[in-house]
Amino acid sequence: MISQKAKYALRALVSLARAGRGQSRMIGEISKDQAIPKKFLEQILLELKRAGLVNSRRGRMGGYELLKAPEEITYGEVLRLIDGPIAPLPCLSKIAYKKCVDCQDEGSCEIRHVFERVTLATRAVLDQTSLADSLNLEDLPV
Repeated sequence: MISQKAKYALRALVSLARAGRGQSRMIGEISKDQAIPKKFLEQILLELKRAGLVNSRRGRMGGYELLKAPEEITYGEVLRLIDGPIAPLPCLSKIAYKKCVDCQDEGSCEIRHVFERVTLATRAVLDQTSLADSLNLEDLPV
């Protein structure tokens, strides 16, 4: 399962994508529209800013805006940033590979082979689905 923090991050990013290129939204607006606690949202947006996904502007016309086009930000990228590896087993992780302690041979591990198929399918969906794609729900394949 993805964390509540990851869900909030994705909802905030989709909200910014909906605002349009170069348009900013105030934290209070995003918090209210997306039902995200404001203090938690501030922490999440700061993390997204450090990762280069959003920018903040001060002043009357300030707020947060996407730094990349919504087509360039994938669900997989955001989930890895917020929650870490997507893989259900450490031996299948792209970013945090670690041999399973109780595994004698990865090549003949039945559990690994089954979950490798799950992982590849999950990655394919998450890494190929952008914020822009999610704005058009009727176009998303099921």
